[in-house]
Amino acid sequence: MLVTKQPVFKQFWYPVIRTAELSGEPKAFELLGEPIVLWLDSQGKPAAVEDRCCHRTAKLSLGKVVDGNISCAYHGWTFNSSGTCVCVPQQKDTISPNYKVKAYQTCDRYGYAWVCLGEPLTDIPDIPEASDSNYRQINEFYEPWNCAGLRVMENELDMAHPTFVHTTTFGSESHLTPDVMEFQETEWELHYHSVLGVVNPAQQQQNLKMEEKETVRTIDGIWFMPFTVKLKIVYPNGLVHIIVNTMTPINDSTSQMVQFCLRNDTETEAKTSDIIAFDRAVTLEDKRILETTDWDVPLDITQEQHMLTDKPGIIMRRKIAALLKAHGETEQTKVS
Repeated sequence: MLVTKQPVFKQFWYPVIRTAELSGEPKAFELLGEPIVLWLDSQGKPAAVEDRCCHRTAKLSLGKVVDGNISCAYHGWTFNSSGTCVCVPQQKDTISPNYKVKAYQTCDRYGYAWVCLGEPLTDIPDIPEASDSNYRQINEFYEPWNCAGLRVMENELDMAHPTFVHTTTFGSESHLTPDVMEFQETEWELHYHSVLGVVNPAQQQQNLKMEEKETVRTIDGIWFMPFTVKLKIVYPNGLVHIIVNTMTPINDSTSQMVQFCLRNDTETEAKTSDIIAFDRAVTLEDKRILETTDWDVPLDITQEQHMLTDKPGIIMRRKIAALLKAHGETEQTKVS
């Protein structure tokens, strides 16, 4: 499946950049193969339009923000957050209504600017703990991965890979598969519950405030179509570590990994730097493998082989295939 060839993916929200990073110059980003530019408008809200001036096609991201609008570096044409041209320096009187650029719906949520290139089919994923004072949010990773977002989504709910992939972090040779694996589907989500035995290396013992060298992870995960997952990991001592990961699709072969975590502890109990360091080690173990996988993920499950613990990924592929069919689309691949 080629994400840029499936128009329905333009109807979902994706986090593209930390909102705080938009306080200065405009920022360029590629979303589903579309070059866009983001900035903060006069009210401090994120705005996004196509990164292409309608005058002579120069990149607007090379320009500057003027009174909450974006001004082109080539001839100074200035556009507001709706994409309407509000100033042509060389033409002070009437501005043609044809002077406009495509604008996109944008929203600030969880400290990130989320963008939808079309009419949204569903809301931005709801993470209630992000507004719960009992939890602290830690912004972890923002980086491109050379793999398909769907591969990462499947990997997040795949409890058979830790033994072999996470050999230096939490994978246990004694627990090849989870003790519990349960599923529940909704229209736009897949809820997953599992219990997995894991090891506790020294760094993680410190982060978890546990001296045991082995422990159990109770995991309640939610996959939000198409490329966001929330993993709520609960440990026996009551510590909750929630990972929220979105693989924002840059193009067919590349995804922007946007990950933050939420924890019901304090900086005194576990340092932010230590938490990020452990999760960094985990993600690098995943990245090493996932970047070798084929980014043209087949929705037809007969194209790859499967085992019992692959069920979450099979459900994901089936739901996305049904989504395409409902919108009159057929799966586009490298050979189609």
